[in-house]
Amino acid sequence: MTDGTTQGRCALPPLLRYPTVDELSARAATLVARHPHRARLRRVGTSRAGTPMWLLSVGHGSRHALIVSGPHANEPVGGATVLRLAERALADPRLSDGADTTWNLLLCLDPDGSRRNEGWLSGPYTLPHYFRNFFRPGFLEQPEWLPDGAAGAVLPETRALLDLQDELRPFFQCSLHGVDVGGGFVELTRELPGLAQRVADTAARLGIPRELSPYDALYWPRLGPAVYRIPPPRRAGLAAAITEAAVESTWYHPHRHGTVTAVVEAPMWGVAAVEDASPAPDADAVLRTISRTLRRETRLLAGLVARIRPSASTGPDAARLLAPVDDYLMVGPGLADSWDPDVHDSAARPLPPFDTARLTALGISARRVTLRTAGLLHQLVTRAGRDPAGALPELNRLMGEWCAEYRDGYGARWIPVARQAEYQARVVLTAFELTSARHTCDEDSHSGEPEWSSEPAVPMHRE
Repeated sequence: MTDGTTQGRCALPPLLRYPTVDELSARAATLVARHPHRARLRRVGTSRAGTPMWLLSVGHGSRHALIVSGPHANEPVGGATVLRLAERALADPRLSDGADTTWNLLLCLDPDGSRRNEGWLSGPYTLPHYFRNFFRPGFLEQPEWLPDGAAGAVLPETRALLDLQDELRPFFQCSLHGVDVGGGFVELTRELPGLAQRVADTAARLGIPRELSPYDALYWPRLGPAVYRIPPPRRAGLAAAITEAAVESTWYHPHRHGTVTAVVEAPMWGVAAVEDASPAPDADAVLRTISRTLRRETRLLAGLVARIRPSASTGPDAARLLAPVDDYLMVGPGLADSWDPDVHDSAARPLPPFDTARLTALGISARRVTLRTAGLLHQLVTRAGRDPAGALPELNRLMGEWCAEYRDGYGARWIPVARQAEYQARVVLTAFELTSARHTCDEDSHSGEPEWSSEPAVPMHRE
């Protein structure tokens, strides 16, 4: 525990909204200026657009923890979280030198993509505003994935992270992700006994719903409620890579060094039903409805793309916007087939049991595919400055209806940024503590690590 005086010296003014790429580096530089002997900032790479990639390091321990923020451009909570983690490590020496650990905080893995989301970062935090300003690059431009293996990685952002992993050989790595609509969950490359209960306690204290059956982990081993084991990577086609994520990635790259990787997901809009484990009446009927709706809406969006593409494909950023649109249109029908009990090949791969939480998660995921596609098309038309196909009114209508379904049908409710970051930081610290204990047990079968993640939260009135 630390006293208020020490915490006050380390803390920056509270963040009531998501930080931009420039604000992240500026606030990190301020921390280094205040603590020049314990914190340092270095450039570890350059993005495709020439943006510096900064690593904030705290402490001088021989063991390294690597925390990666901003792997997905539309998931900015990690930026607020890494600043919070840096403040905690500076305020409490037990987290750094006392644990013989250097905290290495990569401020943003995809700064170019993150800049494209700055239209919504400062609010208003409404679903229509988010999706109309949403950007996430096509799968092949997302820097965590290694579709051609580490040796074939060509994105400079990916190469920077791989080089950093090879340099540090971290005993603990954490990738900070955000769920736009749903709940929080954790994915691990190695088991951490006790994590599920600690996550449950943290989520309950902060009012964060846990996603008990996320689409991402539909077929993955369950280590406990809202905690899943990432399967070993395998080579697969692009569609399988996008929908299953069980491909080569930077999550597994340092595995040979004994690294424990935790992917920590924090929700922006929470949905209570994603942690409802009650039996679902007539699950097959719900699955058929979700699948039919996704197929129909994918065809509708494909028709809009055909109308929009000829006039908008030469506009600014058209290629960057069309790449993820084409990805979503490609995977939509396959997702629908994979969930439809009348189409799915149950003999080859049986569907898991469906409770309310799992059906809710699939319904949210299907709606996510169509809303993201519509939002990207909306930007494509508005940035082109003309709409000869007359698609904009239809896009506005569809997005209004689909956002209302999230809000009214699923009960999606906004979670303040400070609460999202506090939840994510506590889960990271818990995973760090359990990994430290795991490594200590491997060495001498004894763990004397303090329970750092039980620290009280930053007062929530700051939200």
